[in-house]
Amino acid sequence: MATNKDWTKWRRQTLAVRGGHVRTPFQETSEALFLTTGFAYEGPEEPEARFKGAPGYTYTRYGNPTTSVFEERMALLEGAPVARATASGMAAVTASLMCCVKAGDHIVAARSMFGAIRYVIEDLLGRFGVKSTIVDGTDLEAWRDAMRPETKIAFFETPSNPTLEIIDIAGVADIAHKAGARVIVDNAFATPALQRPMEFGADVVVHSSTKYIDGQGRAMGGIVLCKEDYLNDHLQVFLRNTGPAISPFNAWVHLKSLETLELRMREHGRNAAAVADFLAKEKNVRRVLYPFGENHPQRELAKRQMSAGGGIVTFEVAGGKNEAFKVGNALKLVDISNNLGDSKSLLTHPATTTHMRMTPEARALAGISDGMLRIAVGLEDPADICEDLAQALAKI
Repeated sequence: MATNKDWTKWRRQTLAVRGGHVRTPFQETSEALFLTTGFAYEGPEEPEARFKGAPGYTYTRYGNPTTSVFEERMALLEGAPVARATASGMAAVTASLMCCVKAGDHIVAARSMFGAIRYVIEDLLGRFGVKSTIVDGTDLEAWRDAMRPETKIAFFETPSNPTLEIIDIAGVADIAHKAGARVIVDNAFATPALQRPMEFGADVVVHSSTKYIDGQGRAMGGIVLCKEDYLNDHLQVFLRNTGPAISPFNAWVHLKSLETLELRMREHGRNAAAVADFLAKEKNVRRVLYPFGENHPQRELAKRQMSAGGGIVTFEVAGGKNEAFKVGNALKLVDISNNLGDSKSLLTHPATTTHMRMTPEARALAGISDGMLRIAVGLEDPADICEDLAQALAKI
């Protein structure tokens, strides 16, 4: 959706509220929701022109006015030239990878990542002749050693799920670009409110907008942010012909959520920092991982790339799965859920949920133990969250 406004003169929070907004002739103050699958034309010449590339809409699988505003606002916040929304975060990741590789190509990816993404890289793409190498994402020499002439993509999450590893975006980008590869960064944990990977050299950024972009656990969505050549040469044709389109309603929900993204992420970060400090003092907690925490091994790198530590805290209890389950069963306020990014605090046991399908050896290499728990700290009073965790940890 084209606009005549000069968005560059506005600051990020203003863009979060107004970026990309185009009013209909009714002059509504809230962005319009276009719940339509198709579009009508004045005559047959008009759809012919649009299918040849003239501006306008033809079918919501290809584009929709509501979706376009969400895409433009996300691009403005992320500092990306263009964006395309998808039906889920995994649809965004899968599209970003599959659209630009072929049999014989090679992908290098950081070992600490969401289990479903690892499946796509190693198993799904592997079936079609795309090879992959999994590396310690924090080791730049490992990235350098893994590059081959046929390497097309370097992929990683930062912070990673669930171990909150911080990957040096600029360092990996320098290595990948010298090898002729693109860098794709999953920015779902930090969001553009806390981190903008393209400022450090990333070529493509992906999000599960289901998480913090939505912010209240309501609607599924994803988005790929990129440069125009990547969109035109790879992504656009893939999306048009495979169909992972976001619902206009979900796009509208996520669009409206962007208005409060910075405010929410600020509070998520404050609450998570308080929870991390509390957990660090608990005798039944073996270790605590939080990007801005005093004991995080990459704290200084996190502070260079992120403006705050985010809303996720990962911790490990002694005794493995049995003791971790005791904690989960004793919670009274915090919900058990494998989701994250909600206004409600959510706790999950990665080894038996999000990363269950990884082999025990792969989980061990990624640092995911049976005693590890991940809490997505919500917007409740942090004192209540800490009190609930305290009584649950006392059951060990």
